[in-house]
Amino acid sequence: MLRFLRILLTGLFGVLWDEVTAFGGVRLVDGENKCSGRVEVLRHEQWGTVCDHGWDHREAFVVCLELGCGLAESASHAYAPGRGEIWLRHVQCSGHESSLTRCAVVLHSNSYCTHDNDVGVKCSEILLMPTLTLLSPHTVFCPGEAVRFGCSVRLGHHLSDFHLYKHGVSTPLVTQRAEQTQAAVELTLSDIETFHQGSYSCGYRLKGGFPNQRLTSPHSNSINITVVELLTPHHWYNTSSEAPAGSVLKGHSFNITCSTAQQYAGGSFQLRLIRSNGTVRQSLPALTPSVTFTFSNAQSSNEGYYYCLYRVQMGGRTFVSRESQPLPIAIRDPDPVLSPMVISWIVSGLTFIVAVIVIIIVAKVLCNKQKKPSELERETRTCVDNTYVALSINKL
Repeated sequence: MLRFLRILLTGLFGVLWDEVTAFGGVRLVDGENKCSGRVEVLRHEQWGTVCDHGWDHREAFVVCLELGCGLAESASHAYAPGRGEIWLRHVQCSGHESSLTRCAVVLHSNSYCTHDNDVGVKCSEILLMPTLTLLSPHTVFCPGEAVRFGCSVRLGHHLSDFHLYKHGVSTPLVTQRAEQTQAAVELTLSDIETFHQGSYSCGYRLKGGFPNQRLTSPHSNSINITVVELLTPHHWYNTSSEAPAGSVLKGHSFNITCSTAQQYAGGSFQLRLIRSNGTVRQSLPALTPSVTFTFSNAQSSNEGYYYCLYRVQMGGRTFVSRESQPLPIAIRDPDPVLSPMVISWIVSGLTFIVAVIVIIIVAKVLCNKQKKPSELERETRTCVDNTYVALSINKL
């Protein structure tokens, strides 16, 4: 409160604003680099120093910010005294000014200042690194969800905005404006997709002293997120070629194969059978993109609609794909007419019957050849061209 009154009184009684407008800039000289040294201000094209009366870290902060040198590390006299005019005394800043010349100052004062009182500043050259935290309760997400980050910094002056960066992408994915005294914001990455998977960091910017000047902080620590997208699996079945389409012969074997184009470590396939009296589930680990469920002896209980889905547990969450299209399978009894055993019996029976008929015919032919002609037939035979012709005799 006392400082505020001091600033107010100084501004009312000690500042000659028409003379302040004559200042042309601020610089640091005789230091290790451009961001450290003795503070000098330009007035009427002549550089002069600043007296340390009333000088503290607030004024040093404004100087460092104005010069684009990050944050003030110290306000000391560890630099060589200057020469010439001592332009400013009793500088009073709140820490929010964009330039030292916008602070309340005393141009003329009865206070005794020499160049031994010349003030110096050492700036950090870079801004403080912010801290990124994950506000969402997990690190693994599915498409369409939102990821909430928090970005904070131990600083509450001249903040312009915060940014969320993805590793490998130069432009920020999320930007959140900040109040000048705001030191933390929430950065929300909405409606994520698989390309959002990766490493994230945040940064912030400060308003500099020159028009449109923005000082960018170094990036924060990194946080990795994973985006799991499970594609709908495909499935098909195989059985004996004797079975009609969509059917399996009772007692025969068949298998159902589930396959996916997107595989994750620790995933599994689940085969679900919906039948008239309930639902049956089976599961196999997805060591490869495809697995096969085998049924060695098809029974009526295997009849129904089969669905396949893929599931995986990651980051303490369980992700399940959509179910595949239904695969109807009917279990049929073997057709007795088409049974191989029945066909074998029929062929054997027909072969036996044909063999019997052939034997009878052959026997009859042989029997006819052995039959002798009658007395009358022998007497009526005549020889014509060496051919015997049997003449029939009509009996009276």
